[in-house]
Amino acid sequence: MSVEFYLVAAFAVLMTGVSKSGFAGGLGVLAVPLMSLFQTPQAAVTVMMPILLVMDCANIWNYRHSWSWTYVKSLLPGALCGIVVGAFTFQWMDPALLKLAIGGMALLFVLQFACAQMIGRPARDSSRVLVFSLGALSGFASFVAHAGGPPVKGYLLSRGMEKSLFVGTNSVFFFALNLIKTVSYMALAQYSQETLTASLLLTPFLVLGVLLGFRLHHLISQMLFTRIAYLFLALAGTKLLWDGALLL
Repeated sequence: MSVEFYLVAAFAVLMTGVSKSGFAGGLGVLAVPLMSLFQTPQAAVTVMMPILLVMDCANIWNYRHSWSWTYVKSLLPGALCGIVVGAFTFQWMDPALLKLAIGGMALLFVLQFACAQMIGRPARDSSRVLVFSLGALSGFASFVAHAGGPPVKGYLLSRGMEKSLFVGTNSVFFFALNLIKTVSYMALAQYSQETLTASLLLTPFLVLGVLLGFRLHHLISQMLFTRIAYLFLALAGTKLLWDGALLL
């Protein structure tokens, strides 16, 4: 793996650590596309997977008193079903259409938030069917296109959760998903000495990104946090729409 790859990967890991640890993600969607400029997407995903798991573990520890089992419990059944469906159908799935759909959904959540802010409408309760569907879509998109964040992040943000509760709940949920994906990649023999060495060499940037994220999380107000989180969601949605359009 080239020096250029490590420089770009270091930046991607740093930004992913800041966004996941401080704002529950968003910028992480940029990591694989950036790293894929110098390696295959499969190699980029494999390098990122151990890093994402370590980030999740750090976030779970830091926010161990600030997460909601109720939300995780409601989302996981659908996510597990989505992963199973993705495992059996991903070879036939058009990634372009999926990215377009997920990107559009992310921007729809952002538009909904903007409209609610203008008219002062409080968040409404979501039906069990909707929550199950969002969890399933997240699990499916995470498995086949590594784009499972927007459905869950949009849903949790729409609940008006306190910032630490939002980051902690998001971290626990995606730790479960990433753990399942890690086992799947091991079964498919995706890891190699080269990819694991690359992950290890990027560890300092992982640590720095996580620590910066924790620091920023405590420095900003709840209102500013919510707006930044929605901004990251909008960036992720725009990126997915762009990637999907390029693949058509």
